[in-house]
Amino acid sequence: MEPHIYGVTEVNQLVKGLLDSAPALQGVAVRGELSNYKIYPSGHHYFTLKDQEGALRCVMFRGQASRLRFRPENGMKAVASGRITVFPRDGAYQLYCDSLIPEGVGDLAVAFQQLKEKLWKEGLFDPAHKKPLPPYPEKIAIVTSGAGAAVHDMIRILRRRYPIARVILLPVRVQGAEAPPEIVGAIRYADRWKIGDVIITGRGGGSMEDLWAFNDERVARAIYDCETPIISAVGHEPDVTIADFVADARASTPPTRRRSPCRTRWSCCGGSGAQGSGWREARRRGWRPPGSGSPPWRPSG
Repeated sequence: MEPHIYGVTEVNQLVKGLLDSAPALQGVAVRGELSNYKIYPSGHHYFTLKDQEGALRCVMFRGQASRLRFRPENGMKAVASGRITVFPRDGAYQLYCDSLIPEGVGDLAVAFQQLKEKLWKEGLFDPAHKKPLPPYPEKIAIVTSGAGAAVHDMIRILRRRYPIARVILLPVRVQGAEAPPEIVGAIRYADRWKIGDVIITGRGGGSMEDLWAFNDERVARAIYDCETPIISAVGHEPDVTIADFVADARASTPPTRRRSPCRTRWSCCGGSGAQGSGWREARRRGWRPPGSGSPPWRPSG
């Protein structure tokens, strides 16, 4: 007798039946950290619960979500209750949530508060240490990703508000483990060689995890030690990072107001078509464009 050959949908329905018939999965409560939390126009909430070893996809439909008495955020630890079943169309099992209860804050939020308190006690947020921004900068150095939308927003605003400055872009990664040392290196490089009269460092908005490079202690100390005035332009208006507290000024991206502007002849350290004395100056001091090795502020290896 030949074995029965199942269709894909048939297998998915079979697995769904097995899960739906398991009492332990029909009223289950799961503790974890919220991640990738998204609210769609339909009112449905989609997110992931994760711990150190695994992750579970979750959905909370509009009816249940309308009863929430708090705003769920990435990094928050919570207990989700509901039933686990399979969505037959894609064969993925997930937790269909009836309730979501906060259980405190996530690891990143705790780390943020701990570092904030530590640096505050050391005086890194002291207003007396903050340097005034130059009223008429001739050169503006930007430390951010060369591929992100944030740099285009910055240049657009600078062009409109202050059309006489030259902008020099020092491209770095702004997310991931490699981002903090690159940001630190670029800030120190720009400060040492006086690439700009003022430095803007930042990125576009995102989750706390996305913005974490600007909550890194190394970046905070590089900003504090910098002799050139620094503007922190990280995330949108509600986003707050450690860099914002340490920098001499803060501006969201895209900003509604910025003290330093530019419709400029601008130089891009790393952009194709880069031109102007800022680019030549960076080349003379050892900067290498993409394809010829890493910029000098990036760690080797």
